[in-house]
Order: sequence, then C-alpha cells, then structure tokens
Amino acid sequence: MKEFASSNSAKHPRPHVLFITVDQWPGHLLGFTGNPSIETPTIDNLAKSGVHFPNAYSGCPVCIPARRSIMTGTTSRVHGDRIFQPALPMPAIPTLAGCFTREGYQTSATGKLHVYPTRDRIGFEETFIAEEGRSHLGGVDDYEIFLADKGYAGQQFMHGMSNNEYSWRPWHLEESLHVTNWITKTAATNIRRRDPTRPSFWYVSYTQPHPPIVPLASYFDRYRSRDVGRPVESEWSQSPDLPYALAINQKIKQQLPPDQYDDMRRAFYAQCTHIDHQVRLLIGSLREEGILDNTIIVFTSDHGDMLGDHGMYAKRYFYQGSAQIPMIIVDSAHTNRIPPGSTDTRLVGLQDIMPTLLTMCGITVPESCDGISMTGETQRDTLYGECLEGPLASRMITDGRYKLIWYPAGNHFQLFDLHSDPSEQINLSAHSDFQNVVASLKRQLLLELYGNDKDWIKNGSFVGCEVPKLVIPTNRGLSGQRGIHFPPLATSIDPGEVVGFG
Repeated sequence: MKEFASSNSAKHPRPHVLFITVDQWPGHLLGFTGNPSIETPTIDNLAKSGVHFPNAYSGCPVCIPARRSIMTGTTSRVHGDRIFQPALPMPAIPTLAGCFTREGYQTSATGKLHVYPTRDRIGFEETFIAEEGRSHLGGVDDYEIFLADKGYAGQQFMHGMSNNEYSWRPWHLEESLHVTNWITKTAATNIRRRDPTRPSFWYVSYTQPHPPIVPLASYFDRYRSRDVGRPVESEWSQSPDLPYALAINQKIKQQLPPDQYDDMRRAFYAQCTHIDHQVRLLIGSLREEGILDNTIIVFTSDHGDMLGDHGMYAKRYFYQGSAQIPMIIVDSAHTNRIPPGSTDTRLVGLQDIMPTLLTMCGITVPESCDGISMTGETQRDTLYGECLEGPLASRMITDGRYKLIWYPAGNHFQLFDLHSDPSEQINLSAHSDFQNVVASLKRQLLLELYGNDKDWIKNGSFVGCEVPKLVIPTNRGLSGQRGIHFPPLATSIDPGEVVGFG
C-alpha cells in the first residue's frame, strides 16, 4: 500500500504518533529503573529504544487537571483547574489533538479522556471512550456499549470493587471483555483502518492500574509468590504534628494488614504487567503495517499512587510515588534527535508533551502553551507543582535534587534531598545545614504563587492558614462505589459533584 508523501520529502514522510497514557502508574514501577519485583518488558524495551526522563512530574497529580495539562500544553494556572472539577469544560485554547487535526493528521483517541462533556472530542476526529462508569455525566460510553453488545449490559462493575479503594479481586468476566483488552483491540483496529494518504495520531489512554483493582487471574497468578516489598516508612509520617492534608489521607484510607497489603500490591502490579503486554500488540500492529520506523511513541502516566508509602494511598501529593511519573519518548528511526537507550535528567512535566510532539512533527506550537519541548535546548531550573485549595492544599518546587513541599494549613514545610534520600524518609527543612537551600527554594516558590494563594503570604513571608479541626468524613459512598449500569444511569443534576476521595 502506498504511503502518504511529505511536502518536504517523499523518502521520510511526516511521522505518525502513538501516544500512550496510563492512569495512576508511579514512575518507579518499571523494571528498567531497577524495580526488582515488577515485570514491564515492553516498556523496558521502549526505554532502550528511546529516551527516559527520570525527573518527570505531574504538576497537579490528580486525574482531570493532569489530563488538561496533557491536552493543552499548559499548567493549572493557564488551564484553570488545580482542584478536580468534573464539570469544567476545556478552556478555549488550542488542544494537542486540534493542532494535529488541523495539520492534516488522522486523529483518534481510545480509552479515558476525562473531559466534560464526556463526548467532547477536544479536537480528535474520532473518540472511543471508556470513562470508568461516568455515564451519569451524560453521553454514551463506548466500552459499555461493547459490553452490552456482548450480552453483559451494565455489568462492568459487578466485581464489586470501588474506583477509589484498595480492596481487590480477579476480573469477573471473560478475559476478552476486560477494559484493558478492549482499549488495545479498539486502538489496534484504528491503526489497521487508518487512511494511508495521511499521517496518523493515535492517543491510547488506559484506565488502569487506577482502582478498581481487578486484574486478570492469570496475571495475578504470576505474582502470587513474589516479594513485592514493604511500604516506605518515615518518622515524619508518624508525627502527631502531621500536616492536615496528610492526616486526612491516613485516616480515610484503610491501613491494610501485611498479608492483605502484599496481595493488593501484587494485584496492582498484575494490572501494570497486563497493560505492558497489551502495548506489544500496538507495536506489532505498527510493525505489520510497515510504519513502525516512521512512528514517534510516547509513554507516560497522568500521576502515580502512594500505594501505602508513608501511610498514604492514591495521589494528590508531591511525594515521588504520587507525583513522579514515567516519561519515555521513542523517535522515528529516520532521525538522530534521540540517542536510543539514553537518559535525560532535565525537569519535565505533562505540559511539555504537547510542545514536544508538535515540534518533533514540524507543527507550530501555539502561544498558549507554557510547556517546553523536551527535545530542545531550553531547560527549566525549577519545576512547580500545585494541588487543591484551602486547608487541603499543597505546593511544591524542585530543582531536581532538592524538593520543597509546602502545606499552607499550619504552614508546614518539608525538604528532601532526592539524591541521597530518594524515598523521602528524612525531612531536612529544619536542619541547620540546609537553610540556604530552603531559603532559595522558598524564593522560587513565592514567584509561582497566584490567586488566593497570596492570602497566605504576608510581607514576603509564608504564614499559611489556620488548621481546621480534624474531622474524618463518614465514607457512606465507599469512595465512589459504582453499581449496576443497566438500565442506563440518569444524567446527574449536579455533574460537578466530586465522587469519592482517591
């Protein structure tokens, strides 16, 4: 089949793009980074074929804000969400998909978009969505249509596991009906049904390993007897003066006994390995189409998961488990921009993906982007992060070695040396030898603050806000537990309601 021609060169036409995201996958859960427990042979091979960015962070480590950064090339300050606003439409600025579509690319998205309205294509020509049971926000879910067509209408959540808790069980339906398999098969089909006269941009967004934790039994079995390690512990995380936001997390998330914890982690790892093996089918589809060498591949996650480290679970925090993410780029085989098997230690964020891909494909980067191309000469000295507002807020600044975290409620600071203490077990913020580092990072942090955050600053000094009384909410909804989804759910009268705490 004749491939499309480039306006510049018929020999090397414009590259295709395969952009893969996963949900809630920590940056340290990869075999090639030295993790002794997890199996990720496909992703490991991507790293050998491209470049890995170990200092990649989610600037707002919670699903919707992180995905807005991916799709707009901007930080929360520009795209308008540092909280998690389910009913907030995309801002009126260019999107990643829209830029590629306008340049003649055939564009499709498969899996989780997490936008509102849920059927907003945000610039893609086609979307095939699996939105984890959010049909109450309006619009049909393609994965739920698939289940119905197979005779399993509304049974996606009959496993009984919550979308924001850490209980688990094996997947309850046939293997071919698992959402990870559906996303892969749908995306691979789109690769096969591509228009050969145009370059393609495929966005493939897996919903796991984010809970509900429901691995295929065959994948859990391969981890059944494996040592998956113990959660990281620290003195600061057991302090009676713990920052309010952390105390809430430790209280609201059930602490698992050792045996149950080990099995939960095995089940989480099993979901990761399942995705890793499914990615092989996408690569195989590109190879069999004869376009693998002319395809740029990106692999990343919207954020990570604490997985019990420091007594905490889920995301929303700026510790490595929650905020550090995988970031791998494999260039087309026809260039020498990226040395295969290389490591780039620059500070990067999700907002950098859009300008990177546009630049690599010769497309003009919109002025609205405040991200930086990861393949260019320009690099940042520090990276800023922000998540939530009010007493649950946290802010972060890092220079790559030192990380300063600020909790305005109670005006708590933490400083970690990521070179000597990558597990963040020693808080150096009060240590006399590190006051110059603290002062320097505070000056940089002040420059990043805006909006209501400035109420926590007086005469150039951090004063924070009052700590509320610690009241643990009753978890009546089991952290956003889903029910049966047939008959179809009625559209919610309050689409902005936040469901669960995860």
